[in-house]
Amino acid sequence: MDGLQSQQVYKSVRDDRLESVKDAPDKLQSKQDMIDHDLTSADERKRLEALFRQQVFNADAGVLYMPIRHHSPGCAYHLLRTIADYKPEVILIEGPEAGNPLLSVLADPATRTPVSLYYTYEQGEERGAFYFPLLAYSPEYIAICEAVRRGIPASFIDLNYRAPQAVHKKRSSEEDQPNEQGTEQGSSYQDETLLTGSSFMNRLCAALHCRSFDELWDRWFEAGAVDAVTERYVEEIFLYCSLSRRCYTTEQLERDGTLARERHMLKHIEAARQQYSRVLVITGGFHTLGLLELQQEPSTLSKASAAGSKEWANEAIFTGASHKQGMQRNKAEKPLKEQIYPMVYTFEEADRLNGYASGMPYVAYYDEVWTMMQKGIQQPGQQAAIRLLSVLTRELRRAEAEVSTSDAIEAYSMLQGLAVLRGKSEGSVYELLDGVTSCFIKGESTLTSVQPVERLQQLLTGNQIGEVASNPFAVPIVEDFKQQANACKLKLQFTGRHKKMLDLYTRPQHRQMSRLFHCMTFLGTELAVFESGPDWVAYRDMNLMRETWTYSYSSFTEARLIENSIYGGTIVAAATRRLEKIAAELPEQHSGEAARWLLRALLMGLEHSADELIQHTRHALRQDGSFLSLAGALVLLERMTQHRRLLGLDGDAGLPDLLEEAYVHTVAAMDTLEHVHPDDQAGVVQALKQLHMLAMTGSASFATEPLYDRLQELLERTGLPAALEGVSVAILSRAGILPMSEITERAKGYMRGTPQQMAYTAAYLQGVFAAARDAFLYDRELLSELNGMLSRLSHEDFVRMIPELRMAFTFFTPAETRTIATRAADLFGSAQDVLDEQGVDESVLLHARATDEAIRQELVRWGLM
Repeated sequence: MDGLQSQQVYKSVRDDRLESVKDAPDKLQSKQDMIDHDLTSADERKRLEALFRQQVFNADAGVLYMPIRHHSPGCAYHLLRTIADYKPEVILIEGPEAGNPLLSVLADPATRTPVSLYYTYEQGEERGAFYFPLLAYSPEYIAICEAVRRGIPASFIDLNYRAPQAVHKKRSSEEDQPNEQGTEQGSSYQDETLLTGSSFMNRLCAALHCRSFDELWDRWFEAGAVDAVTERYVEEIFLYCSLSRRCYTTEQLERDGTLARERHMLKHIEAARQQYSRVLVITGGFHTLGLLELQQEPSTLSKASAAGSKEWANEAIFTGASHKQGMQRNKAEKPLKEQIYPMVYTFEEADRLNGYASGMPYVAYYDEVWTMMQKGIQQPGQQAAIRLLSVLTRELRRAEAEVSTSDAIEAYSMLQGLAVLRGKSEGSVYELLDGVTSCFIKGESTLTSVQPVERLQQLLTGNQIGEVASNPFAVPIVEDFKQQANACKLKLQFTGRHKKMLDLYTRPQHRQMSRLFHCMTFLGTELAVFESGPDWVAYRDMNLMRETWTYSYSSFTEARLIENSIYGGTIVAAATRRLEKIAAELPEQHSGEAARWLLRALLMGLEHSADELIQHTRHALRQDGSFLSLAGALVLLERMTQHRRLLGLDGDAGLPDLLEEAYVHTVAAMDTLEHVHPDDQAGVVQALKQLHMLAMTGSASFATEPLYDRLQELLERTGLPAALEGVSVAILSRAGILPMSEITERAKGYMRGTPQQMAYTAAYLQGVFAAARDAFLYDRELLSELNGMLSRLSHEDFVRMIPELRMAFTFFTPAETRTIATRAADLFGSAQDVLDEQGVDESVLLHARATDEAIRQELVRWGLM
């Protein structure tokens, strides 16, 4: 179907649909029809409607309740209308009461959404952290800003999120149930799981063929929100949220902590009622019915009234972001330490599709909708969808994707047509997604063809990151990072991975940036990821002159910095203190680990800590009895000594003396190598090879005589592992202590021995090749002996030995492998041309093997074998 035909079909369907609406409005399934049909009795519906008129949205009742969905632009739009009409004297908001001192920061014009409050607590072994995000169209944020604009008080009235968990744990203990262990780091404060996952909402989604609760919500509460009557709009939210709440028992809500939160909020509401005559309460719609029902309980009302506003106001006091703050609410409990900070947030993190429990998906789209609502644009949802469609089309065509103007027109037509078919007053994000999927993806779904949908998803989510105004609650370490990031010209304004290539050797600013990235990685902030470049710890790619990093800033990074603020007020101070703590906790004898942390400290630019870490490493060397640990420390110390100027050390910093001491201790520890675990043998072989390489430098720090004496002592011991025997013989032969023929003679002992001895041939050769692979290149006798051994092996033994032999020959370069193959061809009298012939296909070999086995069985059956 081409674009013109598609438009004609949708126009016809749309006209028919609109005509049917005009002529027979009673045939449409309204929201009220769905309630009557699917859910509840007429009496229940009437009771809720009466409750709404009398106690929820009654301007004369003293308290007006505004049930909302968190981060809903439609709710925010009608909240502004409600505030303008009701003119409240105080606004109470569902939110952690610990955040009340930060309301002025959130409402500051310099604060740019998205932002979040970050709350942490610690009590004994129990700890947790929670986010309270705010977007430009979050009703809570709108309420805060509007209260400041009107000069009226506003307050968060909910428990700090830790408290419901504590209630739950206490009750679980009383009921002899297993206690929960802590709280997941970085959870969402506004969890809407009960609302979105209720059986009522699931039935509605199925009845209306909605793919998710979010699509259902968009269809009924976002599309056409600006044209809705506020009271009717709020009533429908109240009805649906209340009916969702009816799906849960009192025990479930008590166990979840919902009722404990509502009792606490009700106390604040009753206190405000005594002081003000027009109170506006803004909570998630799921809580509104619960608050009203709690008011009917005499015990609850009497307690709330007796408390008085002053007592509950004092209960809500929170002194800000102090690391030393602790509140002991019960002398029998351990002290409770709480902290709360304002911090940045991102569109990506606020998107429900990325796991945010109370967010709506497609944050950038709804942000665009909110902007259009404020400008008074009609059908803001559809206009936002059309604008994003044009942006998508322009980007795809710029990227030379196969998207035409006709495709865009067809997608636009489908957006409108689907809205009519679904009974919506305007198309929105879901019709846009369906239209793009249908019109922009041609043929089969492949990585290339789905590019338009993937890019649309990115546009719908957005890459915006917020900004918090300067405030007395700012965390020094976060401010220090931002100053350093600004000096390094890092891009923190938008999310997404940014790439940075750092020239470490010629540009001091790049060296400083590398140190910042290393520090942030060490602190666990997940700011940056090392992609390529010289790896100093693993000693790989040291020939590379540049480091490549990718980085992305988010609230997670800021949260981790806040957590690290207990170690210091700057990045360097926190990294130094944390490194000192790690070093102090290292076992005294782990010299390899101590040297590794010394190197990491230098990479992070913590040269001022080098002296203390060097002394710690020296002490560990003297306590260490592990050859591998000492050898690892030796290699790292040699690396740091060689590059100490690049690593920022002035002078020699005592490293040469420490290196010489490490060499002496490592050679002395060779006495323990007689019995080495098989898993450690490869590491020991490489360590002996590196010892030999250091000794061959001719430096007075690396005496050769003790090393060669220890190797000869090893060879005199019985039961020495074959790999260690091989490397020891190779080193001594290269040094002229033993003749080169000794390598071959010892190899013969394995190759001509018993089957058990032959099995160790590969391990012996691995040791030899590690330190003297040229012995095999130029000794034809060794090649001949290996060939003879292989010819004597049974098929099963040959198969078992092949992996180890292949491992041994990995020490050779491709050119050396070619030389060995040439000599092997000469050994069999074959021309070198055979080396260039293509190998037999594995399937042919398998077929030949199966045929051979079938022939053997047939010969046995006839008695011929």
